[in-house]
Amino acid sequence: MDSGSIAALLTLSIEYEPETFTKVCSQSVESQLKATAMNNPFNINHVHRNTRATRTWRFLNCIVSASLLIFGGATLSVAQEVAKGKSIAVKKPIPDRLVVLTFDDSAKTHFTTVRPILLTYGFGATFFITEGWDFATNKKDYMSWQEIAQLHRDGFEIGNHTRDHLGINDKNVTKLSEQLKGIEDRCAENGIPKPVSFAWPGNATSLLAFDALRKHGIIFARRGGAPEHSYESGWGFAYEPGLDHPHLLPSAGDAKPKWELADFVRAVSQARDGRPAILQFHGVPDTAHDWVSTSIERFRGYLHYLASEKYKVIALRDLAPLVDASVVPDDPLRIIEQRKKSIATSR
Repeated sequence: MDSGSIAALLTLSIEYEPETFTKVCSQSVESQLKATAMNNPFNINHVHRNTRATRTWRFLNCIVSASLLIFGGATLSVAQEVAKGKSIAVKKPIPDRLVVLTFDDSAKTHFTTVRPILLTYGFGATFFITEGWDFATNKKDYMSWQEIAQLHRDGFEIGNHTRDHLGINDKNVTKLSEQLKGIEDRCAENGIPKPVSFAWPGNATSLLAFDALRKHGIIFARRGGAPEHSYESGWGFAYEPGLDHPHLLPSAGDAKPKWELADFVRAVSQARDGRPAILQFHGVPDTAHDWVSTSIERFRGYLHYLASEKYKVIALRDLAPLVDASVVPDDPLRIIEQRKKSIATSR
């Protein structure tokens, strides 16, 4: 079949529903489309989805594959660009310069330092709460629940970081449900909604934990920048909807004491092409854990940069209207391994 005939079918694919397009396609075209599917960034085998989404994905798959037949390899780069903005995981277009601010460990300075700065700029943020370490008695280094409740009333998101800051792994994953409930109960006691966001304590992760997270209503779970980058560097990747599992969202940056503005800019500059940049902070400063501390001066500089460069700054929960968290990759580790290989190749 010549390119003109395929182009005509492409026109039909735009004018009619996916089912009609499927019926109109001849067997010969279908076989040719299948032949190009392996080169198609819309490959349907890479994502689990519901029936309606599957039909839509096949529809897009046919369109891009047919265009490859018409224009050859030159069209592939165009198709890849289309794929960035039309992942079925994306419910609404994700704007460039979209940054998610997150703060871990219930540090006192989240209330005394971070809160007023965020309110000044009108930025959103998620505070991941734990009662680990000596939270119950040490109110010099950790917030009170009254202060945490005030963060909620200010409009910030309160997320779950487990009751005891328990690093989750395959061996202790059975304890996760109890750990999540501990924070849920304390939130309920203080008039705070049940958390829908989670941060992996110590950035330790386990695929076996996904079921417990789902049962507790967790929509998004943030990890660190490892294993793609080293923990010490604090570097990471922006979130790629449809490729990154919603319970393994990477930190584009995990602020470290030795970070300079250039490190911060490297992290947030990834917020483009439908990829939000999620940032991880601890205390400002962190008076209990100096190895993850950020100075007040540098933090002010970071937020001034976001404001001056017109970034939109939101909480993790605010991604829900933009991203369909029910769309998950069949292999949550595939994108991580691909990034690791890319880094190794570039060295």
